[in-house]
Amino acid sequence: MDLSDTPQEARFRARLREWLAEVLPALPPKPDPADWPGRRAYDLGWQRRLYDAGYADVHWDASPALRMIFLEESEKAGAPYVGASFVGLLHAGPTIAAEGTDAQQARWLPPILRGEEVWCQGFSEPDAGSDLAALRTRARRDGDDYVVTGSKIWTSHAEVADWCELLVRTDPDAPRHRGITWLAMPMDAEGITVRPLRTLAGSAEFAEVFLDEVRVPAANRVGAENDGWRVTMVTLSFERGTAFVGEVVACRRVLRQLARTAGENGRWGDPVLRRRLGRLDAEFRALWRLTQWNVSEAAAGGGVPGVGGSVFKLRYSGARQELYDTAAAVLGPDALDLDRPWVLDRLSSLSYTIAAGTSQIQRNIVAERMLGLPKGR
Repeated sequence: MDLSDTPQEARFRARLREWLAEVLPALPPKPDPADWPGRRAYDLGWQRRLYDAGYADVHWDASPALRMIFLEESEKAGAPYVGASFVGLLHAGPTIAAEGTDAQQARWLPPILRGEEVWCQGFSEPDAGSDLAALRTRARRDGDDYVVTGSKIWTSHAEVADWCELLVRTDPDAPRHRGITWLAMPMDAEGITVRPLRTLAGSAEFAEVFLDEVRVPAANRVGAENDGWRVTMVTLSFERGTAFVGEVVACRRVLRQLARTAGENGRWGDPVLRRRLGRLDAEFRALWRLTQWNVSEAAAGGGVPGVGGSVFKLRYSGARQELYDTAAAVLGPDALDLDRPWVLDRLSSLSYTIAAGTSQIQRNIVAERMLGLPKGR
């Protein structure tokens, strides 16, 4: 198999490298991690630069090869992460592009691409995390609106979001998976209370969201009423299949930095550590190839990733945790210093086997949908 760039891809790569080399030195300083309004402005400003340069829609409309080149070169150059644009650009936007009406696409997709609006994800609830179909947030139809009451937790970027991709139960008497609806909820609606949550790493990118008789226009429903579970599977396929692509490149960069640090501080002489680094290098190379396959499969299947995303999510979560455990071995006593590189990353990596569907859920999906094994009771 020839994995080298075609002439078109080589030109795209060269043009992108040139643009990144020109624009990155001119970026303003990154805001303090605790300054979420500042982070929102910084992240949206970067997205606007991408839009003006013609790169904003690379996640949606570019070929798989160009998409991978964009992510690879951006990460290698140290370009800003999507940050507050994560949910809109990589979850809600692709879902609306795949399932929304023409009017919904015209309303919501351009502001996402131009860096004008932030989305958050209102899926998990206190009693419905991994078992998402057990959600209890209710929405009753009242004229042209749904009236929503309930609560959500681990809602990404809720404190700075303009919109929320929200799952609600519209038919409490239907089987669990058949009474759910996918809504786009304006975050400035009356009756919404946002309470930020601080993580183990000290950040607050998640929040609890309380909904008290919040009115959401029925025109904001994506897909049919009570067909939200199917639409949700589209969202989750993007979240697990392609949303972590750039992070694989970042992990490969960290791995190279760990090898250099081990050489500098004398830990390279440990053969066990060298084997760990070598095996992780092979692991992330394989994950990169799997990522390429998943993105290509998504393009062939109309833009929606398949269940291969669960294989990726399962392996990537474990590999990321092992990467930062290895970083702790390289750092030695410095691994307890929160101001050292990779220490906070190690703390945040603990969440990856839970976030975006637990590893147990991913194993069930692989077993049932790929291997044809019977469902658990």
